[in-house]
Amino acid sequence: MSSVTTNHPLKGLEGVVATTSKLCYIDGDRGVLAYRGIDIHDLAQHSNFEEACYLLWFGKLPTRVELRELHARLAGERKLDDAIITLLRNAPRNALPMDVLRTAVSALSFYDPDEKNNDHKANVDKAIRITSQIAMIVAAYDRIRKGHPVVEPDRSLSHSANFLLMLNGKNPSPTGERALDIALILHADHELNASTFAARVTAATLSDMHSAITSAIGALKGPLHGGANEAVFQILKAIDASGADPVEHIKEMLAQRKKIPGFGHRVYHTEDPRATHLRAMSRDLGKSSGQAKWFDFSQKIEEFVKANKKLNANVDFYSASTYHTLGIDVDLFTPVFAVSRVSGWTAHVIEQLDDNRLIRPRADYLGPDYPKEYVAIDKR
Repeated sequence: MSSVTTNHPLKGLEGVVATTSKLCYIDGDRGVLAYRGIDIHDLAQHSNFEEACYLLWFGKLPTRVELRELHARLAGERKLDDAIITLLRNAPRNALPMDVLRTAVSALSFYDPDEKNNDHKANVDKAIRITSQIAMIVAAYDRIRKGHPVVEPDRSLSHSANFLLMLNGKNPSPTGERALDIALILHADHELNASTFAARVTAATLSDMHSAITSAIGALKGPLHGGANEAVFQILKAIDASGADPVEHIKEMLAQRKKIPGFGHRVYHTEDPRATHLRAMSRDLGKSSGQAKWFDFSQKIEEFVKANKKLNANVDFYSASTYHTLGIDVDLFTPVFAVSRVSGWTAHVIEQLDDNRLIRPRADYLGPDYPKEYVAIDKR
């Protein structure tokens, strides 16, 4: 017997349907992304992050009253136990922010009032709580590692504005707040990507919400998932430092057989719909902040790669210049991804636990034929 199955799945489970979900719809051929059936372009143009969270968690767009209530609940959960702040202060100053975030989120469960409750209401409450707390952890650790005081949250602000306040120590401009808000909407969910699948696998064992989100953060940390925009900005920074022409720099990278991050996508065969909005945000932020060079570099690179390699920019490419212009350090790009994606992760955990079955796929065995003779150790 050489195999347990006659169907050989593609590497990376490409094209394999692993579950059913009502959360996220993707059509890679048409470049469509929708949350609960609502197109991402409509959400980016007309919505805000809190409304996108409500849509993911509760299955519908909120009324004005419902949105105000969620805003108040998110604001009310902008608090961290003193022990979490102590943990952040005791972390090495040179620790990767993603490692600190992963550890801190795991520790949050110790102080969660619903720690031992895994029913639907408790998990919705945890989703709201963790979404507020993750943003605070990312901002607070960045302040601590730089020797700056932790900024107290302003519960009157939106989720995006409060994050930028806690990170930079000052209220953001309306353009900056809106840019981050759109970025958080665009990153909120993306079906069964690696981190979301990790969260669902953990939840399916009837583990808890915090364990599932910790699993997701561990998966997001990997450079093949969450780190591409960091790699993009390293290229932009190298171009700026050397004064090189962006296109010549990319040609040199290609001549050395180096991969250009931020292009192509496993799912989308046309332009990533999220890139459409991030491109515009990068352009507008660059103009309003006097830092247009980052967008200019990016645009020249995109035009060259698309013309010569027939690859489209994905969500990571323009998020690099957008986040930098917002005052976000490069090693915080992936944690900011988590600040957004936690809304989708938690929605998937809720969905998984509402109709749970243990996720236990099979492997296509390609080892030696069975049975293989056992050879005694003195005869080997």
